[in-house]
Amino acid sequence: MPTLPKLPISALILAKNEQDMISGCLEQLDFVEEIIILDQKSEDNTVEIAKKYTDKVFTSSNEDFGKNRTLLAQYAKGEWLLYLDCDERLSKDNLEEIALKITQSENSAYYFPRKNFILSREVKHGGWWPDYVPRLFKKSNLKKWSGRVHESPVIDGKFGYMKNPITHHTARSINLMLAKSIKWAKIEAELRFEANQPKVTILKTVKAIFLEFINRYFAKMAFLDGAVGVIESVYQGLHQAMIMTYLWELQNKTELENMSK
Repeated sequence: MPTLPKLPISALILAKNEQDMISGCLEQLDFVEEIIILDQKSEDNTVEIAKKYTDKVFTSSNEDFGKNRTLLAQYAKGEWLLYLDCDERLSKDNLEEIALKITQSENSAYYFPRKNFILSREVKHGGWWPDYVPRLFKKSNLKKWSGRVHESPVIDGKFGYMKNPITHHTARSINLMLAKSIKWAKIEAELRFEANQPKVTILKTVKAIFLEFINRYFAKMAFLDGAVGVIESVYQGLHQAMIMTYLWELQNKTELENMSK
């Protein structure tokens, strides 16, 4: 059979300790001109696996997601940039829609809806759908990414929206959920500390936990997702507790240092 022409796309992947998911991610990218991996100091076999699919594997010691996504774009040669996480999967419908959009080019970038799976169960409520994420960009119109976590792109032009969702296998186990929360909660606490957020109190912490659970479980109807909806709502409350605890630690450390001067 004749080889189909590649689309003028650079696929860009951030990775850290993703040996279980990276093969599935890279195997689906045979339609792009190049694949570029930016590894964030993985301690498993992520890099070795990645090199089986591309020779463009780079390393970053920076934990700033915005800066790393910007760096990936600088390595790319394609007319279009497709960002994917290692736990995201594309369908045939995604590929057909991408091919169509990049030929029309009426927009500079596109959001994709995501179909999220938590603990192997699809979640449609609790704020998890449609979960639009920016993934496809015309390289010349992407200026940079900003934000250490929950990063967002800065583009010159208009965003469009894809119809077909990508599949996101997030939170595959409680251990992975906790590891991600520890990492992200520390960064979020540091950002709040740098912004001089008021001193943490027991009342504020309890309120943050309670409001997050109420918002997820009732306002955003996570109860319709059954047991996983309960677990996820409780977990999001726990995540808020972790942020507040790390923030308290930073504030308390600074207060003690000031007292000792």
